[in-house]
Amino acid sequence: MKKESLIKRFLGWIYHRKWWLITILILVFGGISMFGDTKTQTDSQFATINLSRGDLRQVVTATGEIRPLNTISIGSQVSGIIQKIYVDYNSKVKKGDTLLTIDPTVLQASVEEVKASLVSAESQRNYAKNEFNRNKTLYSDGFIARAEMEQSQTTYEQAEQAVKRTKSQYDRAVTNLSYATIVSPVDGTVISRKVDKGQTVAASFQSPDMFEIAEDLSKMQIETSVSEADIGVIKEGQVVTFTVDAYPTQTFQGNVKQIRLSPTTTSNVVVYTVVIDVDNSDMRLMPGMTAFVTIVIAEKKDVLKASNSAFLLRSFDGIAGKPGDATPKTHMAIERIINGKTSIILIPYTKGLITSTETEVISDGLKESDKIITGVLGKAASSNIKMGPGSGNGVRNM
Repeated sequence: MKKESLIKRFLGWIYHRKWWLITILILVFGGISMFGDTKTQTDSQFATINLSRGDLRQVVTATGEIRPLNTISIGSQVSGIIQKIYVDYNSKVKKGDTLLTIDPTVLQASVEEVKASLVSAESQRNYAKNEFNRNKTLYSDGFIARAEMEQSQTTYEQAEQAVKRTKSQYDRAVTNLSYATIVSPVDGTVISRKVDKGQTVAASFQSPDMFEIAEDLSKMQIETSVSEADIGVIKEGQVVTFTVDAYPTQTFQGNVKQIRLSPTTTSNVVVYTVVIDVDNSDMRLMPGMTAFVTIVIAEKKDVLKASNSAFLLRSFDGIAGKPGDATPKTHMAIERIINGKTSIILIPYTKGLITSTETEVISDGLKESDKIITGVLGKAASSNIKMGPGSGNGVRNM
């Protein structure tokens, strides 16, 4: 009797609260119908990439060393002990200024020796000349034979040549003496000094370098290496931007001056030297700095663009029912909201400027709010897809 009483009481409790229970059951089954079957909803969704509007810039990056426009190495043509040095690092010099002098003692002795030989040769030449003139008179009067006159003529001509030879030796000795004074051939700045006072200079086989003079530090150049894959788009006059570690927050500018035709091979990669002119009027850039160069190939402002991974679609299967002659190479599958409903449409397009990460999209039918369909979510990617530029971080499509 007690068990029957409990059952009646429970049924009575349910009866009095039936509308609350019915409402709760309706909400539970409604939630299950809306959110429970997520698999069916997911299978009908597409992977998309947004279109955007902005600037595009195609560039080639490289590194190079900043160098003076014209650097001259100053050497010595004569040997000797350095007597005095008149300049040091960073010294400003003018053309003709004395840089250093070499002890001229030995060179001066050579000049005196050759000068004495020249005086002797001139004396012998004068004696031979007078002898020849006398013999010409005697021969014309018939007092000596012709052979004797010709002999005196030969002696005179040999003496004349000896004078010329000795004169040449004397001029060379005087020139060598002048080489003991090293002068600057240009206006510029001394950027390197490789000798000290008292050091012996030996110029027997090769002229030793003593100074390096940068002709004009207000004009610098960067020599950078560009691989053969990028050299085809490099042209003279292109704008260049670069940075250096010394001024990390500042960007400098330059222009491509020259593309040298002589290639070099580094680690099996063929590279070409590109020379970039740089204005250094503020003298902030110094020789030897490493420049991180960006060569601007092409640039467009305010264009419609998309990530390169938006162009990896190979087929409209599962996206457009009847694509007709449209292919992903000529048409773009777009997800667009029309009258509150999501519609899939195919719009013709062409590619414009292409960079390593983004591509310009040229089409009259596209809107900035459109979404580019790149595949169907939940379907495996085809194994024969060739990934394009920028696809490393993009969506792998079917």
